[in-house]
Amino acid sequence: MCVTAGARAGVAGVLRRSWRGDLRYLLAARALRSLTQGYLGIVVPLFLVRVGFGTVRIGFLVTAAAASSAVLTALVGFAADRWGRKPLLVALGIMTAAGGAAFASTTSYVALVAAAALGTIGQGGAAGSGGAFGPYYPAEQALIAGHAGDADRTTVFAGLSLVGVLAAAVGSAVAGVPRLVRGAGVGSPLDGDRALFWLTALAGIALAVVILPVRETEASRDRARPGPTPPLSPTTRSLLLRFGVTNAVNGLGIGFLGPILALWFHLRYGVGAAAIGGLYLAINLAAAIPYLGVPWITRRLGGVVRTVVTVRLLSAALLGVIPLMPSFALAGATYLVRMLANAVSVPVRQSYVMGIVRPEERSRMAALSNLPARVFALAGPALAGVMLRTWWIGVPLEVACSLQLVYAGLYWRFFRDVRPPEEMDSAVRDAEGEGEG
Repeated sequence: MCVTAGARAGVAGVLRRSWRGDLRYLLAARALRSLTQGYLGIVVPLFLVRVGFGTVRIGFLVTAAAASSAVLTALVGFAADRWGRKPLLVALGIMTAAGGAAFASTTSYVALVAAAALGTIGQGGAAGSGGAFGPYYPAEQALIAGHAGDADRTTVFAGLSLVGVLAAAVGSAVAGVPRLVRGAGVGSPLDGDRALFWLTALAGIALAVVILPVRETEASRDRARPGPTPPLSPTTRSLLLRFGVTNAVNGLGIGFLGPILALWFHLRYGVGAAAIGGLYLAINLAAAIPYLGVPWITRRLGGVVRTVVTVRLLSAALLGVIPLMPSFALAGATYLVRMLANAVSVPVRQSYVMGIVRPEERSRMAALSNLPARVFALAGPALAGVMLRTWWIGVPLEVACSLQLVYAGLYWRFFRDVRPPEEMDSAVRDAEGEGEG
């Protein structure tokens, strides 16, 4: 059984160490970003309806923002490995601030499309993901891995997800504050939305400021010199191809869920935004529990690859039975358990990718390995919409379930023999102990 030093030290001890030094600034930045994503995903579409845009224009804006976010993520990956991760995170914070200010100041459709694209306004992961996606991802992941070290890396990523999901839960609650204020007769609906957009602008500035004390890791400092960035090593290119295939399948499956899932709950059970929002808030809060247990779960299941495959199989099975549930309460409860199982794989996969590639290639790997997921996810909503109109209402979820099963199989096929450094070190120590015995 593989046992990391971080797991043996205990979750609480490693998390305490995670808050020391530069890691605490990176965790604070994740909290700020997750907070804004928690309410923007709810507020932005309602704001666009209130200013008079139809569903087609709203859909185009969301698609344009998602596509530009994917491109920006790839660019950040290359630039971060070339010029350093810290400057990119500072720049992205400023862009978020500008995007929030634009949404607060104008109703011009063209301006809002540009602001949503460049500031990734309203773009975030699903409930329980804790803001783990977007153009911040490549630079953030590499810095976290560099400052955490191999022994504590997976647990630190679990701490990052924990902080993110709790902040996102707060953000989900914050989304309802303007409605409470309006209920008291203070201001108009648009005033409440704009207040949150100004809050986003302030959070963007805070994001840039909180990153300033962070030091670049040795690998990124070494690359910040004149001359072209060297190509990825053959080993990394091989891994990138395998991640590209698996993540493309995963991304297509995610595309059948995402915002479409809220619509699915509404069509299937007749529930409104309040019930769905309450479910997502509960998921964000409950997801903190599995994140705390990630080191223990990884140890019990025999390593990171076995953990990812096991929890994804469980997650897919639960997703497949949701359409069969007779009520929203049962379907919501099943979806909550499914998201708790799925949450375990998020920090484990992130840590794994950072552990098996060279430090100087981490930002590019983080960006490029996830690009197929972002691209293929763009096709899911349109396909799901057609299925909802013409086929049995449960088909989109069953298709997503099937794709998740394929993903788990591919992950096992491609990575079962690729072990991160901490597991190889543990295996060596175990072998030495047996030899001495």
